[in-house]
Amino acid sequence: MNSNQLITNEEALRLFFNDDVYLVGDVPVVENSANIITENIDNKTTNASTTANQTSSAAPEVEVPNLTQNTPIQPKSFDFKHLGKNEKGILILVNDQQNPVSTNQGTELLRKLVLSINLKNADFALLNYATYTDAKFEDLHSFFACKMVFAFGVAPTTLGLSEMQLHQLHELNKIKFIFTHNLHDLDGDNAAKRVLWATLKTLTL
Repeated sequence: MNSNQLITNEEALRLFFNDDVYLVGDVPVVENSANIITENIDNKTTNASTTANQTSSAAPEVEVPNLTQNTPIQPKSFDFKHLGKNEKGILILVNDQQNPVSTNQGTELLRKLVLSINLKNADFALLNYATYTDAKFEDLHSFFACKMVFAFGVAPTTLGLSEMQLHQLHELNKIKFIFTHNLHDLDGDNAAKRVLWATLKTLTL
């Protein structure tokens, strides 16, 4: 087949073109079709280029955050300095910033309280909480394995526990608690001492 062969039959040409076709010499001319096709191609190319430019210029810069590995927080450990041997798992907390235990009056009151429930120095651990104000009960329990806590001047909420009535015996997770005033203040509060004495009489260790 001759690759240069041209279709000159008018009916046959209409199968390929919708526009009017004229013969100029021996070459068929399609009015507007070639121009329209060329213009469409040019327009599509221009539009595509413009869209690409707009997209490129309008696209915001995306900052990729630096991924840092979270470092687990290590629980704080305490090396509590205390008096006594804690043989019965009884923790006595005092809270005095000026004295190792309390004033003379407060220390004497504590001695009487300990004797009233038949405790020896080897039975309990005595800790001045004023030196460890960021310690919570879970820290104390982890260190002392306490079964009973006497807290003088240390509030339950300070230890991360719920509110408990003062001078009364409470039990939480099989651990007994008594919260009361600071030893020096308690010595001068006869009403509070009477309530506390009554609570201690019912205590079995």
